[in-house]
Amino acid sequence: MNRRSFLQWANLAGLVAGLPSARAFAVTPHEAEVGQSADASTAKKAASPETLLLKDYRPQSIYKIPITEVAKAKFPVIDMHSHPYAKTAAEIDEWVRNMDEVGIEKTMILTMSTGTAFDDIQRKYSKHPERFEMWCGFDLAGFDMPGFGPAAVKELERCKQAGARGVGEIHDKGKGLVSGKAKAPGMHPDDPRMNAVWDKCGELGMPISLHVADPIWMYQKMDRHNDGLMNAYEWRLDNQPNIVGLSGMVDILERTVARHPNTTFIACHFANLDYDLARLGEVLERNPNLYADISARYAETAPIPRFASAFYEKHANRLVYGTDMGFDKSMYRVTFRILESLDEHFYEIDQFSYHWSLNGFGLSDAILKQVYHDNAAKLLAARA
Repeated sequence: MNRRSFLQWANLAGLVAGLPSARAFAVTPHEAEVGQSADASTAKKAASPETLLLKDYRPQSIYKIPITEVAKAKFPVIDMHSHPYAKTAAEIDEWVRNMDEVGIEKTMILTMSTGTAFDDIQRKYSKHPERFEMWCGFDLAGFDMPGFGPAAVKELERCKQAGARGVGEIHDKGKGLVSGKAKAPGMHPDDPRMNAVWDKCGELGMPISLHVADPIWMYQKMDRHNDGLMNAYEWRLDNQPNIVGLSGMVDILERTVARHPNTTFIACHFANLDYDLARLGEVLERNPNLYADISARYAETAPIPRFASAFYEKHANRLVYGTDMGFDKSMYRVTFRILESLDEHFYEIDQFSYHWSLNGFGLSDAILKQVYHDNAAKLLAARA
């Protein structure tokens, strides 16, 4: 299961040489009438670099260099960032078999849900309590009314009693908090209205998986200078009015974490500082109650393997493994290859949707053990 859906290609269909097209996938009546008679002409145009769509660009490495296949992680893995991708009992059983084959010991299911929605997901996965752990969301109803807080705390306590062991994934991409279908426009994590909720998470021993911002390319202009244009265009935020930028959201994250030292936070996706790991390291050093998961940012860090490897070495005790990309075996193996091997210049465009080549980090056994398992195990064991 690839987290990128077919809609991605619909959104990107208009990118020709990095520029939006007015037509995208539209087919005119005339084109439909002409039908097969235009096939030869279309094929000829498709073969020309002058008409090649960026979405169709699929470079293949020509280098005769080692290719490492990592069928199973070198050490047992705790996946700290996944979602209820499997919808049926059969799919859940398949997921467990895949986990066994690739070496995933346990998976955190970030349901982002409360109420009956959380209860339903909990019930579906309850057959495998040792393999899956359910994390709930927040009830944000009435966030803009006086007295917000007690009801959200009460539902949090109810979810804990129903089996939730953590909270997540809570989003704020710059326009306000989102927990599944619940939204609080304009209310960011450092809003005083959230203080009681964050503190209750600490009191209950429930870590919080908090997603702030999105990758830097989504905020940049969608033009020929945008390094991550293929992916950025689908998830673009540059055209959103009144949005807090990436740097501002990281400031909000740090204020929130510092204000609640007895609550454990996990910044999803390197806090989207995959392009500025030095800053992320500084944030981690200032806040001992903050971890960062590495989920769904493998392609963003794999182009800079030496710098990324040095970052892992320096902050190995604060990073936890995550996926956030379904449950296919091939997906897991791509992440293992990046973390474990020293392979160079390989492509995984269909998995990650970036056109650039990737490289392995070749992390040491000591670092792999921490990131794959030990940091998460320590974090989970510390809960009430």
